[in-house]
Amino acid sequence: MIDFLKGPVVHWDSEYVVLDVRDVGYRVFTPNPYAFARSSEPVTVFIHHHVREDAIQLFGFSSRDEQTMFRKLLDVSGIGPRVALGVLAGGKPEAIVAAIQQENINFLTKLPGIGRKTAQRMILDLKDKLGNAPLAFGADASAWTEESSPSDQKIGAWAEAREALEALGYTGAELNKAYEGLRESIKPDESVDSLMKRALQQLFKG
Repeated sequence: MIDFLKGPVVHWDSEYVVLDVRDVGYRVFTPNPYAFARSSEPVTVFIHHHVREDAIQLFGFSSRDEQTMFRKLLDVSGIGPRVALGVLAGGKPEAIVAAIQQENINFLTKLPGIGRKTAQRMILDLKDKLGNAPLAFGADASAWTEESSPSDQKIGAWAEAREALEALGYTGAELNKAYEGLRESIKPDESVDSLMKRALQQLFKG
């Protein structure tokens, strides 16, 4: 079982990166492929080795927290690897954990691929299993409330902006790349209009 891979990223696409590990190219599906495109230096990617009857796939993450959260999401009925990747593309592990513990349906349904029923299953299946997980995931549990969660506000604004941009004809891959360029600079109180303008600037840059 592969736990992590280390090597330079020699190729990336909208869904995956290719790592060169001792002259072997490993295709690794990851929440934000473009996050690994910033450096040609070797990177460590934490791996979930997924084996099915018809496929063997590698899913990779930039941190142990993401790897752990991904595996917990796979325990939820109805969530497969692709949906779990989408969830991690939309929110950080500590924010997802806190939302589950607080039964914050509003936050969870703003994550890609998560409807109300799936959000309810996440809470039902995971809440008792997470224990003091926000602290384990590097979060201060008291900071993540319905009223004050900065990630909740950020994701909500981006979800609306993304929907509007999709209506203009932009693809999911293009919007994922734009989001990666904006992610760290999004302010909790930033408006949807402002996010759309900044996303369009990212898209025009290519």
